[in-house]
Amino acid sequence: MISNRSLVTRVAGIAALAVASAACWWAWAAGDTTYQVDAVTGTTSGPYAGWQIAGCVLSLIVVTAVAGARLPVWVVVPTVTAAFTAAWAATASSDATGLWAVGAVMVACGTFLGAAFVAGCAVPVRWARRRLEA
Repeated sequence: MISNRSLVTRVAGIAALAVASAACWWAWAAGDTTYQVDAVTGTTSGPYAGWQIAGCVLSLIVVTAVAGARLPVWVVVPTVTAAFTAAWAATASSDATGLWAVGAVMVACGTFLGAAFVAGCAVPVRWARRRLEA
């Protein structure tokens, strides 16, 4: 049976995980909506630079790994997926073509698979922590 204190701690952890997951998107890429045009070739790229996406992904890996070491995988994976995808969709939904919905499905699938892998790799850390606490 879970005590009230333990339940409150777990709910607070889940809420913090959701906020941290969304913050990974907001901190690295949400504010950048401008495309870059190469003056020589006229090629358009963006709106995100590679370093922004790399930073976002690495941050999300850290958030997921820490959460996976503290919370069950079945809680971590959907929380990270839903929060990150919702943050992404909030900025992408202004796309006039409507293709943002396809992108949201792709972001959700990629985030789900990545979170499952990272959180799954963190399970032995959680087991080791439990053994040390016992």
